[in-house]
Amino acid sequence: MCGIAGEIRFDGAAADTGRVQRMLDLMSARGPDDDGLVAQGPVALGHRRLAIVDLSERGAQPMRDQELGLTIVFNGCIYNHDELRRRLSGKGYRFFSRSDTEVILKAYHAWGERCVEEFKGMFAFCLREHDSGRLFLARDRLGIKPLYYSHEAGVFRFASALPALLRDGLASKALDPVALHHYMSFHSVVPAPRTLLQSIRKLAPGCRMRIETDGTIREERYWSLEFGAREGDPQGAEEWEDAVLESMRQAVRRRLTGDVPVGVLLSGGLDSSLITGLLAREGVPHLNTFTVGFEDVGKEEGNEFRYSDLVAQTFGTEHHQVFIDSSTLLKHLPGCFSAMAEPMVSHDNIGFYLLSREVSKHVKVVQSGQGADEVFGGYHWYPPLLESRDPVADYARVFFDRDHAEFAEAVHPDLVERDFSREFVADWFDSAAATAPVDKALHIDTNVMLVDDPVKRVDNMTMAWGLEARTPFLDHEVVELAARCPAPLKLAQEGKGVLKEAARRVIPDGVIDRPKGYFPVPALKYLRGESLEMVRDALTGRAARERGVFNPAYVERLLQAPEEHLTPLRGSKLWQLAVFELWMQTHGI
Repeated sequence: MCGIAGEIRFDGAAADTGRVQRMLDLMSARGPDDDGLVAQGPVALGHRRLAIVDLSERGAQPMRDQELGLTIVFNGCIYNHDELRRRLSGKGYRFFSRSDTEVILKAYHAWGERCVEEFKGMFAFCLREHDSGRLFLARDRLGIKPLYYSHEAGVFRFASALPALLRDGLASKALDPVALHHYMSFHSVVPAPRTLLQSIRKLAPGCRMRIETDGTIREERYWSLEFGAREGDPQGAEEWEDAVLESMRQAVRRRLTGDVPVGVLLSGGLDSSLITGLLAREGVPHLNTFTVGFEDVGKEEGNEFRYSDLVAQTFGTEHHQVFIDSSTLLKHLPGCFSAMAEPMVSHDNIGFYLLSREVSKHVKVVQSGQGADEVFGGYHWYPPLLESRDPVADYARVFFDRDHAEFAEAVHPDLVERDFSREFVADWFDSAAATAPVDKALHIDTNVMLVDDPVKRVDNMTMAWGLEARTPFLDHEVVELAARCPAPLKLAQEGKGVLKEAARRVIPDGVIDRPKGYFPVPALKYLRGESLEMVRDALTGRAARERGVFNPAYVERLLQAPEEHLTPLRGSKLWQLAVFELWMQTHGI
């Protein structure tokens, strides 16, 4: 996993290598092992390397294949690269490295743009054809790897992190009012291709892009998720449990590829515990597991160590507990905001950030349990949708942070137009490859919310410390299988029923039957003392006043009683505003 950047000019000028290097410098944490840059005329491509597969210089990037006339910069990991190398060798291709990067080059030459359909993994890359000058960019099916871009004044730039595109002040910093509505309403999710800035976009998951030398851009989707049974699917609950467990075994096994040890982020919940158990059964030696906890606030407990300890003891892992007190948490919040490619409101960002700092001292790769709730129906808002007569309204009621009327109270009148977030959900539900209301909700959560909330969070916070996170529940074959699984099996036992029954064959019942937990960070959910003063300073200071996004009366109402203003998902509405403002200030917007 790495950081990539590039510039392509259509105005006759040569690419600015100094600017691309500065973009790379800003992303140095994503690739602490090496960096490289190549330029030819109007194109410059750059790379920051985190060496995982083929640690030698032969695996360095940008990677050029002079024989095929191709150059690539790539962020991610192709888990089936060995299998693809064998297939391509059978076609006569000769390899100079053991890297998955070179496999992409050969695969593109052999299969063209369809090569992405052969990849099992996480990826974002840009590939240049030497002779034609054309570029090809692609992003993995579930958007695990980010790819941001801008296209202004005859120049196309891309990077793994949005702030890199703000270097030198060239990208416009005007707010996108539609994206702001999404941020404030749709649980801080801004669906692709939008970002909060009008000038910067992100390539949507499962999409590829072709850029011609005259600046013409063609984008298309190469993968979409379909719900509903297919011929040959399992029959009955037990067969589905067998299929789910085997699919997860395969996903966990795939994510062991590489030349460095692999650990686990172990929360003590069902998802990470199952990954730990499956890795132990794969015979992974000296398996390192890591968990984080925080101080309690009032009656809310700040850690779940007793559950992670149970799993670690069961499988004999080398277990590491990381305890973060409130003073340490607040001290590191600026670094956490700096690591965010976009503002992310979930309280556990700081948890992942500080956990990753500790984990990176021991391993360079971890497996993590993100995605199981969205893929296997673990959230509380799914069961009511089984019999919904108005799925858009029912979904918005349980998921949206505020309705359009409250949005209009919260922001400057010039930023209030239509109920963009409600319209987005309605359009998505209408076009989803699903008929049942609950499947429509699972479809949007897997394709949109998952990508721009938990997946982005884990990528940003782990990469801030040069740590690669791999997510078995987002193996596209696992996701496709889960989409075909009947909803009643997924939603049984208060959610993830089929996964729970499959997991009983691997992990203790006490972990499976425990109350559902989340990454607890009480100090940011219940804003008091020093954390409340930090928020007050951010939202009432000069920068916020001059920006003028939020209505001062609304801000003051939240400041007067922050613990009374929680979203339906029990997040702090005040913290959501503060994250927006602090992120903007951190990145000089």
